Amino acid sequence: MSRLQQGISKLNSLNNPTGGAGGASISRLANPNSLTTGGGGGGGKNYDDLKRQIHSKLVDRLDFTRVKDLSSDAMRRDIRRVIEHLCDTENPLLNRIEREKLIEEVLDETLGLGPLEILLKDPSISDILVNGPHKVYVERRGKLEKTEVKFRDNDHLLQIIDRIVSKVGRRVDETSPMVDARLQDGSRVNAVIPPIALDGASLSIRRFGSNPLKLEDLLNYKAFTPEMAMLMEACIKARLNVLISGGTGCGKTTLLNTLSSFIPGDERVVTIEDAAELQLQQDHVVRLETRPPNIEGKGAVSTRDCVRNALRMRPERIIIGEVRGSEALDMLQAMNTGHGGSLATLHANTPREALTRLETMIMMGGFELPIKAMRQQIASAIDLIIQANRLQGGPRKVTHITEVMNMEQDIIIMQEVFRHKQIGIDQNGRAYGQFEATGVRPTFINRLESKGVKLPANMFAERVLMRD
Repeated sequence: MSRLQQGISKLNSLNNPTGGAGGASISRLANPNSLTTGGGGGGGKNYDDLKRQIHSKLVDRLDFTRVKDLSSDAMRRDIRRVIEHLCDTENPLLNRIEREKLIEEVLDETLGLGPLEILLKDPSISDILVNGPHKVYVERRGKLEKTEVKFRDNDHLLQIIDRIVSKVGRRVDETSPMVDARLQDGSRVNAVIPPIALDGASLSIRRFGSNPLKLEDLLNYKAFTPEMAMLMEACIKARLNVLISGGTGCGKTTLLNTLSSFIPGDERVVTIEDAAELQLQQDHVVRLETRPPNIEGKGAVSTRDCVRNALRMRPERIIIGEVRGSEALDMLQAMNTGHGGSLATLHANTPREALTRLETMIMMGGFELPIKAMRQQIASAIDLIIQANRLQGGPRKVTHITEVMNMEQDIIIMQEVFRHKQIGIDQNGRAYGQFEATGVRPTFINRLESKGVKLPANMFAERVLMRD
């Protein structure tokens, strides 16, 4: 009898003395060199110590080289059997609730992200903020609250961070203590570790669910009105260049995902992001992601590199997850040279400030262009600015839809089509207001009609569209 068969037989007899098939699933993952059980009861162990001991023995007993041969469900089921056996061996006095909790936590520690798993399973949580191993905050419905979730120590938190970043080919260590990454569902992750983080490693997770919000969801949340949605859809279908601006956490990426759903399925789209989180539904999509430098400081691929390369890939539209540097000029040139219908986001608090930031980013790239030449590039490239803001108390609204018109002398002329006007704060501390049509008819209406997109004649009449 081989060593593997001997080990399986011994573990099966311990787990199922009657000789049944209860241990069959364990055999696929059990390591024959470490199947002998150690220690007896231990009913007096502290819960955390017991969990740590069982996890340690589980790691010793499993042959992780065989894990890749199993599907995730089968792997979780098989490892669960091993944990159940270890629970009975190490502490048979656990009650049913404690035993089930311990099994789930050890499973999360082995296959998932440890203490974070319980938070990631909660759909009401939009942000997870870890300030060191013992302070974990979450955002629910626009408000921050502290949780009872804790990591064992800073080393435990560092292990989880390393598990996240290694899955997307990134690294974090003392020579590179800051990293951007993503989870499998597209959620954005940022981590900072010592020596930069003075009070232990810091982890920020911006949730981005596997089922992104659709147009109907945003309308139900009163993020904008049906009239505003009609205009945005018309602009996308007519291949106008759209810039989405807003502050941190205001929903720019969610809005970009929603608008991208209006792109016809037969167009070739190239997306460029720092951490891939866009979830386009079209078939013909090429996704590019930037790359940080390696440990020798070489091999970095910037957003600008991706934009310039995308121009050689015969795209019909280019979508840039966020414009934040010298790639701004390359983006404007792409929009001006046959890549109409492109979309991008940037950080700004107002539509006018968005144009000012574009100018600043062009100058950051070392381009010594006259102000008038820069503004001419911007005015001819950008057709529409959609401003998203997060108001007091958490509501996220599209506060401005503004047309970028042309140049008059050295000034870019803009006109507001729709806006959200805040009226006050309710008893729960949430801002409320009303959506308004300004009465301005966009000058690009003729372009929409030439593309076969027609809007109602009275759509832009000055009035209140909706109240919160």
